[in-house]
Amino acid sequence: MKHAKTKSLLEYLGIGLSAGLLGLVILVALAAIVVPKVAGATPATILTSSMEPTLPPGTLVIVKPVPLHQIRIGDVMTYQLRSGDPAVVSHRVVAITRSTTGGLTFTTKGDNNAEKDAPVIPAQVRGVVWYSVPLLGFVNSAIDHGQRSWIVPALGVLLLLYSGYMILRAALAPTPSRRRAHSAAATSGDDPGRPLDARPEVGTAPGSPL
Repeated sequence: MKHAKTKSLLEYLGIGLSAGLLGLVILVALAAIVVPKVAGATPATILTSSMEPTLPPGTLVIVKPVPLHQIRIGDVMTYQLRSGDPAVVSHRVVAITRSTTGGLTFTTKGDNNAEKDAPVIPAQVRGVVWYSVPLLGFVNSAIDHGQRSWIVPALGVLLLLYSGYMILRAALAPTPSRRRAHSAAATSGDDPGRPLDARPEVGTAPGSPL
């Protein structure tokens, strides 16, 4: 009985872990692939400690393009180090300068840096950090865009199949009540046609007085 209870507990624990992993994969896929694609945002990875403790290395940031006039002081802005250069950095906006001709210049600084960055012109701006996911940036850096589009969905499908298998296995496994019922039926007597409360007949020896 103790062994059966332990086995049942392990089965339910396996189902819970499978469901948890499946939910995690779905959330990761939504955060890193689906939502950015729908919103026209771009994932990027924080590689340095310049934005600690807010955005430590390995953090995945989702950068959403916004009109320049909507950028505010305090936003974490992602911009090219040099106009036309694909290398970008994500630092906090600490000042916005508007020229007499209507032009804009942004001043940024890493939260963990002592010095401000060089002025950023509109052509360098890629957007502002919409949201971030800790540690997921390491995965984002390890796989390219083509691999990312199928690896996460494939993991989700595998976990879904495994969860379904565990749930079906638990549903078909004999429960303690079923085992007790089967045991009672097996020990009720050798004669399946005799009622459970029937008593054996008392006979008399030949020639004995009635």
